[in-house]
Amino acid sequence: MPPNRMAELRSEIDEINLQLLELLNKRATIASEIGKIQAQHGSQIYDPQRESQMLTILQMANEGPFSNETISALFKEVFKATLNLEEKEARANFLVQRKSADQKTVVELPDGTHIGNSQFTVIAGPCAIESYEQYDEVAAALVEEGVKVMRAMAYKPRTSPYDFQGLGEPGLKIARQVANKYGLMLVSEVLDQSQLAMMDDYVDMFWVGARNMQNAFLLRAIGKMNKPVVLKRHFGATLKEFLYAAEYIMSEGNDQIILMERGIRTFSQWTRNTLDIGAVPLLKQESHLPIVVDVSHSAGRRDLAIPFAKVAKASGADGMMVEVHPNPSVAMSDAKQQLSIPQFKELMKELRKLNTDLEPEPAGD
Repeated sequence: MPPNRMAELRSEIDEINLQLLELLNKRATIASEIGKIQAQHGSQIYDPQRESQMLTILQMANEGPFSNETISALFKEVFKATLNLEEKEARANFLVQRKSADQKTVVELPDGTHIGNSQFTVIAGPCAIESYEQYDEVAAALVEEGVKVMRAMAYKPRTSPYDFQGLGEPGLKIARQVANKYGLMLVSEVLDQSQLAMMDDYVDMFWVGARNMQNAFLLRAIGKMNKPVVLKRHFGATLKEFLYAAEYIMSEGNDQIILMERGIRTFSQWTRNTLDIGAVPLLKQESHLPIVVDVSHSAGRRDLAIPFAKVAKASGADGMMVEVHPNPSVAMSDAKQQLSIPQFKELMKELRKLNTDLEPEPAGD
């Protein structure tokens, strides 16, 4: 082939490439407009039926030399790239999405406690409220260590319906009485939107557990409440799904949300879950919401609580949650992961060694 002919053909290819580029960008712009209309109507961006129809039309119009399989593969990549572009644009408009490096939400509790203001906040307490005496003993120990937010779990969703399910409202009454005695803030798990009005009288923060992370009805209902909420990641949820759950709450008007990383399920047989500590800096990049780490459920072992707490602090988390019981061996739930009071004091001592922003250790008499 003469050199000038080769140059002519290559020039034609270059021109076609530019035309394809222009058409692809034009297609993406139109698809973006469709995505905005879908968002206004509350429909999903991805439409598998529409994608199938487009592929069928392309295959019927194809006259070669590319096979239908090749045409389908090429256009599926175009569809995928367009969908990714639309999702990126949609995320940019999410309320939970970080818009600038200095944007951050600070959650304020009624006593003036702040979570997300560059201090490391410890949330602690027993797995479940079992009695006044048990709860009072733990509360006294927490106050001695400067903890201001206490678990008040009166309802316990359990794998077996025959396991201890919590004391219910009588447990919340115990928790409120003890919290008032020591000046503590209470956070408690709500299982159903029907409980919100009753629990609102007892607790300072709501808690959405892992099982309910994708319960859209509950998330929307809490979004209408004027009270902070801890949202716990499900062990099988991606970070994207986790942030979508937070978006449900914030879209209803409640921006006082604390994300909780509790570990994910893996092949490990030595721990209850695997602490996904990389989620903390990733979520910090993606969202302006504060993040705390659950060092109890992520390990399921009390002997790992201190190293996990140190890792949580070093990761840039805004705080941690740990379970504490006067006598873990007789606890009515999660006995293996709860710390005794001396073990909790040791954990706090180790954290202070790292430390710059924990509450100072209370002075002696």
